[in-house]
Amino acid sequence: MQCQISKRTLQLASEAETALKDRFAEFDRIAFDGTRRVLSAFRNHRVSETMFSGTTGYGYDDTGREALDSIYAEVFGAESAFVRTSIVNGTHALTIGLFGLLRPGDILLSVTGKPYDTLSEVIGIEDDNQNGSLKNFGVCYRQVDLLPDGTVDLPSIRKVLTEQGNSVRVVFLQRSKGYSNRPSLSCEEIGRIVSVVRACSSAFVMVDNCYGEFTQELEPTAAGADLIAGSLIKNPGGGIAETGGYLAGTKKAVELASYRLTAPGIGTEVGPTLGLSRSLFKGFFYAPHSVAQALKTAALAAYIFESLGCSVSPRWNEPRFDIIQTIQCGSAEKLCAFCEGIQYASPVDAFVRPVPWAMPGYQDQVIMAAGAFTQGSSIELSADGPLRPPYTAFLQGGLTYESGKYGILLASELFSGRFA
Repeated sequence: MQCQISKRTLQLASEAETALKDRFAEFDRIAFDGTRRVLSAFRNHRVSETMFSGTTGYGYDDTGREALDSIYAEVFGAESAFVRTSIVNGTHALTIGLFGLLRPGDILLSVTGKPYDTLSEVIGIEDDNQNGSLKNFGVCYRQVDLLPDGTVDLPSIRKVLTEQGNSVRVVFLQRSKGYSNRPSLSCEEIGRIVSVVRACSSAFVMVDNCYGEFTQELEPTAAGADLIAGSLIKNPGGGIAETGGYLAGTKKAVELASYRLTAPGIGTEVGPTLGLSRSLFKGFFYAPHSVAQALKTAALAAYIFESLGCSVSPRWNEPRFDIIQTIQCGSAEKLCAFCEGIQYASPVDAFVRPVPWAMPGYQDQVIMAAGAFTQGSSIELSADGPLRPPYTAFLQGGLTYESGKYGILLASELFSGRFA
């Protein structure tokens, strides 16, 4: 495929950047605040070269691992945290938290509607197989659907909690929109939900924080959540960490989760870092800046594709609480064209044409563009979407704004049918 960005598209990009000047400045301000918090934590926990050497075997007395755990807790406004390369993705991190907090007979209450697709089998929502889901272990599941405008239904949450009493052990929130067309949650909104829960229940509040880290000056833990979880190949890894995940929250919630990570009585006392600590520290250092680049890329995409007649969320001038940008393409062909453009602009596998396929854990065929240095990295420019109406592309990432901009412009050319 040969392509050239047209003068019309370049003019549209220039127009977009002029309109987005104040939004970009806000992203930079938040990145500066995040960097300040990270550097303060590094200083407070006396980060030094010796912490990068790593350990083997049990990993006892790994000062780098212990310091990084404490740094995550401090930066995220939590009492405790753990960060491990053995956590393979966000779903794994969430599974550790859910199995750590829940017991047979408990109720898991999702208050942001149905969770992300890959959690369905973890919870046992649509699968009666004896595959080790929460349902298999006697955990009941209930959900409160979102209101028609996509906001959280606080009165219904209050009603369920009042009726069920302390049988509800975990109230679960998904911060990002996932594969749905609804607004992502701000930390302020999460704080309001926490207040409702605290008023009528002793349940833990757990938040799927994937895609949301460093998009605001606070994290959900600082807004009162008991436990948050996420992946290091998304925001907090800064595009440097090559694997891993984290959980952070109250001391009790993190301790219970840590017993699921390893074993009761052992928790976070073990875990060899195998010489990988340097990339985890370095990635967390880069994270606020990398997230700002992704936010700029997303805002540019919103402006350009709204100009092309697409329904987008958030719009270019609206607040952002995660790095995900949705673009309703209107047809399977245009969704695939969009993803082809993103792939063509990637630094890795740019020659590959993405095609829809049946990915494990998903209900529909999914097309995915991801030419990343780290396989599956969502902080690097990528796009994906299920082949179901309204054929929404879920765009995220962009390690540099320049590369993100290039990808958006190529995607807009393919989407408009200007080259093939």
